[in-house]
Amino acid sequence: MKARNCFARLVLPPILFSLPSFGYAFECPEGTPNICAPATVIEATVPNLLSTVAPGDAPIVLRTTTLITAAWFDAIAPYSEQSQGVHSNLGRIDAGEGNSKRNIAIMYASHKILMSLMPQFASDWDHMLTSVGLDPQNQTLDLNLPAGVGNMAGQAIVAARESDGMNQLGTDCNEYFPKPYADCTGYQPRNKAEALKNPRRWQPDTLSSGNGLFFSQQFVVPQFGQTTPFSYETPTLKAPFPSKSYAVSFSGVPLPAYKQQADEVIESQINLTDEQKLLSEFYDNKIISLGYSTLAATFYHGLSLEQFVQLDFLVNVAAFDTGITIWDNKRKYDAVRPFSAIGYIYGDEAISAWGGPGYGIVSNLKGSEWRPYLQSANHPEYPSASASFCQAHATSTKRYLHEEIGLPPQEANDLSFWVPGFLPPQFAVLDKQPGTSIVEPGVTPQSHTVLGWSTWDEFSDDCGISRLWAGVHFYDSIPAGQAIGDPIGSNAYEWLKTYIDGNAY
Repeated sequence: MKARNCFARLVLPPILFSLPSFGYAFECPEGTPNICAPATVIEATVPNLLSTVAPGDAPIVLRTTTLITAAWFDAIAPYSEQSQGVHSNLGRIDAGEGNSKRNIAIMYASHKILMSLMPQFASDWDHMLTSVGLDPQNQTLDLNLPAGVGNMAGQAIVAARESDGMNQLGTDCNEYFPKPYADCTGYQPRNKAEALKNPRRWQPDTLSSGNGLFFSQQFVVPQFGQTTPFSYETPTLKAPFPSKSYAVSFSGVPLPAYKQQADEVIESQINLTDEQKLLSEFYDNKIISLGYSTLAATFYHGLSLEQFVQLDFLVNVAAFDTGITIWDNKRKYDAVRPFSAIGYIYGDEAISAWGGPGYGIVSNLKGSEWRPYLQSANHPEYPSASASFCQAHATSTKRYLHEEIGLPPQEANDLSFWVPGFLPPQFAVLDKQPGTSIVEPGVTPQSHTVLGWSTWDEFSDDCGISRLWAGVHFYDSIPAGQAIGDPIGSNAYEWLKTYIDGNAY
């Protein structure tokens, strides 16, 4: 079979490896990190995923990555000395020499998951297997074969998760004409995009593709808060009451606290540096911020295939389960976004503010026309989801590297190794040349800017405060989100540890 450059996207220089047609000699090139199978799955999945959702649409992105990594974990658990699958218990199987069986099992398990999550791309998922010499028509359930292990593990995840409360199949509301991920819980926003009648509550934004057609946001998957978590039973953590967002008199007059937090957002936008703008854009993309940081840690610490799978599954569970509790709180408080509050406070009054891409700071912007640096997401403001995800990600990563890999706490918290050039060019998201901003192309940054962090704690802190810089959250939403992400991230490690150690049942 013709050699395929499976790892060219993850290591430099590219290394070729050959596989016999539909054979079972799937090994990564000697001297490279042993994550060829996950790399192949990621390469196939990300473009199709981003053709259906934006990289900032966290619930769907996280659901996809979490179920895929769950399949990886269950697919290789039988080949470990003691691990147990989360949704499957396939016993103990001899892995033989190297990672061939693990890689094959990962590929087939991923194929099952992707066929369930995005069946419209079936031909791409088949090609994902054939591109590395595997047969997509191989439906064996024989546990003596790695394809059978992968198929069994993938089927178990599909069976457990297709009806977990998120309405993946779209049949929870109606039998005919399914609408995947549609809300069946009856959520209705208190405000319409055209009018803010209740200044305490979330208002859908009005969006346009620039062609004269306009549409209103909808709360994305309100039922996410009722989805079955991995690492706990049901959401119990409650964010503090967002008193400032509710600080409006019965007659509709904004009280000082309401105005103060809105002015803080305006002031933050006025004082934005190029680096803050770039960081805001960076954290808005959960794939590059959360995903690439895990990849960097894997390479730096020389994690094995099994360790990479454990860590990647862990951080995805930590963020996914955090999101369930965050969505439970978002629906409860249904809090107003800054763009609505600022428009309500200032109306037609001219204010000094950021004037939009390329305009800098202007002094004649109507309050009703104020816009944040980033587009406000399609869900209520409080608490911050991004702040919570990053905190859960950092907390769970530190615990895994310290307690599972054995690094001292200071080394487990180290992120200084993630610098430009550490990852291959297509993952070079830290080196920003002039004018490469997504929001202000050709304008920001004005000079070469390098992003980086000394520790995972710093990474998480910047992530949280970037939501204020971006103008999409009030400050109080940030610590409220972090206070949820931290314990759930820690608990996710303790939960997964029982499966790693083989004593979950």
